[in-house]
Amino acid sequence: MKLFKIGVLSLLIFVSCKEQKKTNQNNTVLEETSKEKTIVSHLNAEKFDTIIDSKKVNLYWIENKDIKVAFTNYGARIVGLWVPDFKKEMTDVVIGMGSTKGYKNSTEPYFGATIGRVGNRIAKGAFSLEGEKFNIPINNGKNSLHGGDKGFQDVVWNVTQPNDSSLVFTYTSPDMEQGFPGTLKVKVTYTATSKTSIKMDYEATTDKTTVVNLTNHAFFNLNGEGSGSILNHTLKIYAEKYTPVDDGLIPTGEILSVKNTPFDFVDFHTIGERVNIDNEQLKFGGGYDHNYVLNETKSNDMNYAASVKGEKSKILMDVYTKEPGLQFYSGNFMQSKNTLKSGSKDDFRTAFCLETQHYPDAPNQPKFPSIVLNPGEIYKTSSEYKFSIDK
Repeated sequence: MKLFKIGVLSLLIFVSCKEQKKTNQNNTVLEETSKEKTIVSHLNAEKFDTIIDSKKVNLYWIENKDIKVAFTNYGARIVGLWVPDFKKEMTDVVIGMGSTKGYKNSTEPYFGATIGRVGNRIAKGAFSLEGEKFNIPINNGKNSLHGGDKGFQDVVWNVTQPNDSSLVFTYTSPDMEQGFPGTLKVKVTYTATSKTSIKMDYEATTDKTTVVNLTNHAFFNLNGEGSGSILNHTLKIYAEKYTPVDDGLIPTGEILSVKNTPFDFVDFHTIGERVNIDNEQLKFGGGYDHNYVLNETKSNDMNYAASVKGEKSKILMDVYTKEPGLQFYSGNFMQSKNTLKSGSKDDFRTAFCLETQHYPDAPNQPKFPSIVLNPGEIYKTSSEYKFSIDK
């Protein structure tokens, strides 16, 4: 398979042009070129070309019509994602770092990464399976977050590229890695579709009974990386219920209505409209950091999960998934400690996440949908972020 890697470039410029014809006074045809779209990305491929854990790391690209996406196989992560805004200017809507070193040293380890084995939190880093107790490294207060202290965001994935619009990442997680039982073979396919979307297809198999909950942790700003706060983005979530949490952000086991609460995004509201009101759940999360129970409103065989719009760019992102839940995170722990690829800082609430998932702490919550995977079974799920213009 060929790999669509960028060579030694200090500046990538992607230009789509069309020819316009006009005549002079002698009716001679003159050719005039107008630049319709220009991407200027300050991504130096050399800064991604390195070795981690004896494995090669690089920068990769996929594209299809009006969408262009940069990846690195360190964490199988999205580095940047360009789509046209209402002016037809290509806008980078996923924040990220400009080098492998930047990701490795970041105080926020999850920028754009594929998350596993188990996304979200596991209470006290412990769960039982078939009568045996397993312990996962504690890395978030008293709990485990996103697969432990060396989850899938911190490993180098193998890469193949079947065509210019898709990348296939694979990783084999050995038995008892981060305390999880079973050798887990994972495949994640990212595709830039003709619908101006990025689609994620996940597969996994195991040789022992284990638990799996995979997702992607892209941080979005639909006005573009470095454009400021996301509090004036408008958001709709197709969920009438959510799972409340304790002060460690572990679900209480309840499933409650969002009605008459600041968690009600059944209709469009700005992210910042109620984020700072006096509410115990918002205080626990420092804002929104909660799982929504999706209504299972179907679209193309997936649940319609959310719609969010950038007020400056007019870019609308629709989220679809086969998962039952959606974690909405409003960038509460961003602290301006990291310099992004554009040169801007990851300031407080300048990005949000919509992580498609099974519910947090599912191994310890018998009433939640199970994330158990048995030998002989194939874990399969898909999610999609679709972009359009809504003026």
